[in-house]
Amino acid sequence: KWKVRGTGPRRIGYNDPSMVAVNDGCLLLMYDIKKDSIMGSAVGSYQTFNTTYGYFECRARLQKCSGPWAAFWMQSPLISKGEDPAVFGAEIDIFEYFKELGDDHMTHCVHWAYGPNQKSVGRLDSDLKGLSEGFHTYALEWTPEKYVFFIDGLKFHEISEGVSKIDQYMILSMEIPSTLEGIKNACAPDTFMVDYVKVYKKQ
Repeated sequence: KWKVRGTGPRRIGYNDPSMVAVNDGCLLLMYDIKKDSIMGSAVGSYQTFNTTYGYFECRARLQKCSGPWAAFWMQSPLISKGEDPAVFGAEIDIFEYFKELGDDHMTHCVHWAYGPNQKSVGRLDSDLKGLSEGFHTYALEWTPEKYVFFIDGLKFHEISEGVSKIDQYMILSMEIPSTLEGIKNACAPDTFMVDYVKVYKKQ
């Protein structure tokens, strides 16, 4: 279901296939600085798995340092084609982990209508003790009426704005900041480790 995504320039760095690996049954999405290159990584299901609605769950261990950030998100292939999220879809950030906001702090967002009239809900903030250590589960329930965000089975946010009603695909990524200032406290290499992704559908 997964293929390396977005190889090429990404903000101040480069998404490189060498930063994606599988080891002992886990997906490793890595970040590193080599010579004069800042490298990140991403995989997506655009070519193999697009769907509408469901419960999308990822079990993962987050990166250790601030700067680059781990993300589990969903994207619409039509998001820049129009402004109605029901018709053109949305970017659903199931989670983004910006360590500089706190060890046990996580954010969630929804964006739609890419372009001059882009709209967003968020940043939605969640705090849960121990997020920076070990594996945790992060999930989205997406229905025709709402998005609901979960961490370790606990419901943190529910919103009804920007709801997509079209097929979308999943992305896992280790994102690179937009400025050199953003990596001043980064440690390299660093890794976002994913145990599994599961998608549940109602009968």
